[in-house]
Amino acid sequence: MPLPYITWFTTEEARPEPEHIMLELRAKIFGRAQMDMNMQNVPLCVGIILDGNRRWAKERGLPLSEGHRRGLNNVEPIALAARDLGIKHLALYAFSTENWSRSKEEVSMLTALFETMAARKANRLIEEGAKIRFVGDLWRFSENLQKLLREVEAKSPSDPKITIWICLSYGGRADIVQAASVLAKRRESITEESLQENLWTAGMPNPDIIIRTGGEQRLSNFLLWQSAYSELFFPKTFWPEFTKEELENIVHQYQTRNRRMGV
Repeated sequence: MPLPYITWFTTEEARPEPEHIMLELRAKIFGRAQMDMNMQNVPLCVGIILDGNRRWAKERGLPLSEGHRRGLNNVEPIALAARDLGIKHLALYAFSTENWSRSKEEVSMLTALFETMAARKANRLIEEGAKIRFVGDLWRFSENLQKLLREVEAKSPSDPKITIWICLSYGGRADIVQAASVLAKRRESITEESLQENLWTAGMPNPDIIIRTGGEQRLSNFLLWQSAYSELFFPKTFWPEFTKEELENIVHQYQTRNRRMGV
């Protein structure tokens, strides 16, 4: 593939500095949003609500299973894009506690996709330097799936380039309740610090950004405790079509916001 067109100058007066030429070349290759990004202010943690799989399929006259399959296939490129941007933690809301109320056929299809993810797709992310964590009310899944999830976590690197928190059978309210229950059984004081240490997501930084794809503007029980000061973004793009360029643009917008954190 030929490089983007560059004008070469013949006079000393017209010739730009070499650094300027390289910046223009990089901007054409990688895009302006990434070039304008302040790499010293990259969010530490980003959460994404993976919404729009079913609507994406419906608009195209496809079965719901194809929407979910395409959504699963989009996890890897977005996770790797986040890694390349310098984001260290990525939380993906893949299956909520409320999703158990969907039809048995859809729940069975989704759990089969999770098995595929655990058996094959997660291994590629691990090979790319990702650590995988599964968080949520995981005991509700089959013993076989629980075993697969534990095996994936055990294979993850100890010094990862990015940690991917996959929220399965997860609900923010249930997370808070179970953490408080643990502390109550231990007869320990319930404080903000002790509660956070006993959440399913213990060890994950509070998300700087939460993205919900698909245009809906609500959190739907995702990281309710952790999102107190998150910056919220609601792109209209359905999750199967969400791109790394959109992620880069959101990070760039985040960098222009003044986060006072109540001060």
